[in-house]
Amino acid sequence: MVLCRFAYSPASHLSFPKYPPKYAKLPSLPLSAAWRYSTSTMEAPPEGYRKNVGICLINNQKKVFSASRLDIPNSWQMPQGGIDEGEDPRNAAIRELREETGVTSAEIIAEAPFWLTYDFPPKVRERLNLQWGTDWKGQAQKWFLFKFTGQDQEINLLGDGTEKPEFGQWSWISPEQVLKLAVDFKKPVYKEVLVSFAPHLQ
Repeated sequence: MVLCRFAYSPASHLSFPKYPPKYAKLPSLPLSAAWRYSTSTMEAPPEGYRKNVGICLINNQKKVFSASRLDIPNSWQMPQGGIDEGEDPRNAAIRELREETGVTSAEIIAEAPFWLTYDFPPKVRERLNLQWGTDWKGQAQKWFLFKFTGQDQEINLLGDGTEKPEFGQWSWISPEQVLKLAVDFKKPVYKEVLVSFAPHLQ
């Protein structure tokens, strides 16, 4: 573990995991029925899924940025967010990175060639669709690999102040740790993302 930061959230809501000293390889995961990928064009992701971008941010040591969610205890994830109507996915990824982490010193070095989707678990689907006023089955994600070119002091989990903070802590961790700490319904997508970007993570 390289670094950890706290946002405004009370410490009682946060629990930083104790990592094993190292991992030999990405664990083998079965591809569940809730996971699928599509080679659809950027304009036509799978129907019934909310258009979304995922952001894999790495530093010079090939470690991946991951942060703990404030609303799901002990759950860590890479930044992600919805694509606005008419918005280019690349621009959406740059915007979401800035809104969630405050980071502007980064460059896109790779892009996943297809949409990856995951289904919301029933309770998550009910809560989010009530919040959004929609009936999405899950999210269709276009993933981008960013290289961080700034200093760690730039990272601010309060973001750029335009959106409500989502994260409580952050750290640079290995791809294996990213996968281990993700919520179960995102693990298959994370595995596919990390395999897709593997040449840049070695």
